[in-house]
Amino acid sequence: MAVSALGAVVWAASPLGLAASSAGVLLAAVLTVAVAAATAQQGRAGQAFHAFAVALVVAGVLSSAVALVQVFKPVWADGTWIAATALVGRASGNLRQPNHLSSLLLWSFIAVLWLAEAGRLRRGFAWVLAALFIFSLVLSGSRTGTVGVVILALWGAFDKRLSRHARAALLLAPVLYALCWWGLTAWAHQGHAALVDEHRFSVEGDISASRFGIWANTLSLIAQHPWAGVGWGEFNFAWSLTPFPGRPVAFFDHTHNLPLQLAVELGLPLAALVLALLCFALWRAYAAGRDAVDAQQAVMLRAAFMMVLMIALHSQLEYPLWYAYFLLPAAFAFGLCLGSDNGRKAAAAQLATSPPEAATTTTHASPARRTARPLVLAALLLMGGSALSVLDYSRVVVIFQPGAEPAPLAERIADGQRSWFFSHHADYAAATSSSAVASAPGALRNFEGAIHYLLDTRLMMAWADALNAAGDTERARHLAQRLREFHNDESLDYFEPCDDADAAPAPGEPLPYQCTPPKRTFDYRDFR
Repeated sequence: MAVSALGAVVWAASPLGLAASSAGVLLAAVLTVAVAAATAQQGRAGQAFHAFAVALVVAGVLSSAVALVQVFKPVWADGTWIAATALVGRASGNLRQPNHLSSLLLWSFIAVLWLAEAGRLRRGFAWVLAALFIFSLVLSGSRTGTVGVVILALWGAFDKRLSRHARAALLLAPVLYALCWWGLTAWAHQGHAALVDEHRFSVEGDISASRFGIWANTLSLIAQHPWAGVGWGEFNFAWSLTPFPGRPVAFFDHTHNLPLQLAVELGLPLAALVLALLCFALWRAYAAGRDAVDAQQAVMLRAAFMMVLMIALHSQLEYPLWYAYFLLPAAFAFGLCLGSDNGRKAAAAQLATSPPEAATTTTHASPARRTARPLVLAALLLMGGSALSVLDYSRVVVIFQPGAEPAPLAERIADGQRSWFFSHHADYAAATSSSAVASAPGALRNFEGAIHYLLDTRLMMAWADALNAAGDTERARHLAQRLREFHNDESLDYFEPCDDADAAPAPGEPLPYQCTPPKRTFDYRDFR
């Protein structure tokens, strides 16, 4: 229900490509939850979760190998099979983001724990894998991952359905994390390597990595637009075009907090409804494991719930659910919990109202059996949609990474602009690929998709030039003043005539438009 409520507003303020992309991802999430829930209702949650857990363990092992290379042998990172980390001394895996790597490793840890509990993995081997995941988590230097390790320990402290071995592993996770951190730091001090930044947990500087600043700006936007919000997917657009003299200087396209993201884009009433539905579903997922009669099933459901909880906590500091590789696995684990809860209640109701002999005669005609065929079609739709999106994405990849014998850039851009889901990337290339674009006839049409995806320095300068060339100088000046607030090095040449006396125009000549503030007040709605 919560995802459907989001889908209802996707089309309100987004260009066609962005709206189609958002709607497709939301549909995929709904289908994933439905398929997982029906699987659980048919009594196959254990089989499904086993395959899911094995996949996560394999992903965790491979990601750990990449992390080890990135930190200890960075020259081996070729950028193709092994991504090079942009942060010296910190592993980011092939996900190219340390916090994303940390969430994957936490999921892998939980998967190993359950496989050992279910007797599907030797306990000694499970301990080795768990230690590997904790060590790799330390290599990421992720503070979000550190919080996740503490949550694991709390799970071990309070969940009495776990075996003593599993509870010991969970309780010892923070201890192992601390030992790995201490050992790596000591090793780095001996001059062996530039390892994890030990100052990341200090209180010096901005420990929030600009999150406090963007949250303050978000609250200001919510206060300005409390009822209907700024529009689905429009946070970056509204924030970039709203005056914030003390704004964080990075180009944020998300608030780094899921409740704030919903509130600023949907407005407080609809955001409250969506969050209430999500919290209710989260409680039902927790209750499925708490109330399960079978001990092994209870542990499985609690493990699935902990995976959902981990990514929900990560969503309070970042936006992992905006990535399909987190959204769809989380939706699958969520669906298993919700489907097991519904299946348990349905089975209890049937046993309470039907005589024993009737139970055997109605098994094959159960509603869960009757839904198998539509759910197979839903699963096929998910796989087909994934393949289609990859093919569609290839139409815009060649714009930025042409092959050996590429077509002319204008032809590649034109083909990319016909993409169903990713046309905004082609619009960006069209708007920024040439200095002559701004004065070309119809130049402003190239900005319609790109500006609603992410406004950055190149795009804002090109857009302001196009507005000025079209005679809309006042709006161009507003856009230039907003760009100045970012203090970005790429805009130094753009503002040089305003700041450097030697570069200023000759006496009697007017200043360039970017040097003069607008004579009227605008807000982001004036630029739609």
